[in-house]
Amino acid sequence: MNLFDQHLHSKLSFDSRAEPADNVRRAIEVGLAGLTFTEHYDSHPDEWEECVYDHARFTETIEQLRQQFNRSIHIGKGVEVDYQPDNMPALIDFVDRGNFEVVLLSVHWSQGAPIHRKNIWEGKDPSTVTRQYLNSVLQAVRHCQRLHRNRSRVFDILSHLDFCKRYSNRFAGTVHIAEHIDVIDEILRACLAADIVPEINTSTLRGDLAETMPGPIVVQRYAELGGTMMALGSDSHRAADIGAGFDHALNMLRQAGITNVAVFERRTRRTETIS
Repeated sequence: MNLFDQHLHSKLSFDSRAEPADNVRRAIEVGLAGLTFTEHYDSHPDEWEECVYDHARFTETIEQLRQQFNRSIHIGKGVEVDYQPDNMPALIDFVDRGNFEVVLLSVHWSQGAPIHRKNIWEGKDPSTVTRQYLNSVLQAVRHCQRLHRNRSRVFDILSHLDFCKRYSNRFAGTVHIAEHIDVIDEILRACLAADIVPEINTSTLRGDLAETMPGPIVVQRYAELGGTMMALGSDSHRAADIGAGFDHALNMLRQAGITNVAVFERRTRRTETIS
């Protein structure tokens, strides 16, 4: 298979120190056909000062990598966009002008605050916070569904659908995804209608959770609802993690009966058949 890692970061994101060239070398080492850098683009005023995004530097870096590695591996320029409903017109304009290969939709905020903050969970029922987060994801994908009726896709991949479980597990010691399969079903249906591919994000396999985001329950449900492909992303913030956990993800897809992996180049989607 010509596998791509389509969710990864370098020192061009605020939360990574990885050298971009080291990411490429690692991708070649583990046998990937491509990697797409998806640096963070966060537009909330509370985060903008920290999450500085330099498009010119990013573009120049990608061109330098392509020259350095002589196109021996596909090196893509993508972006991970933090969904902020109040900023959607500006986000759409940014995406349209960015000349990206793939655009990730990520929901990091719920109920007006970042889901990764401890105070979001303290003194609250984690199942309730989980449902609130999933409803935020549903709102985001339905927004994209409405947009897609009148234009091409704004976003290509929904990243880490159940991202909240990382922090539910961290701060409350519990995970409550299966309790809210009704909301997840609506998210998956909206993805299909909006032509957005859900991602299997393998980063939680490297932490204190034993499953990906999303895990087997959600992947199986996606297949039952008619989903035929998912995307793969390591969400790596260091070179050593490029492509990590992909064998696990592919086995999960096989078990669910999903036969294809989605790969994006220049915003055009193709599929790789799972062998």
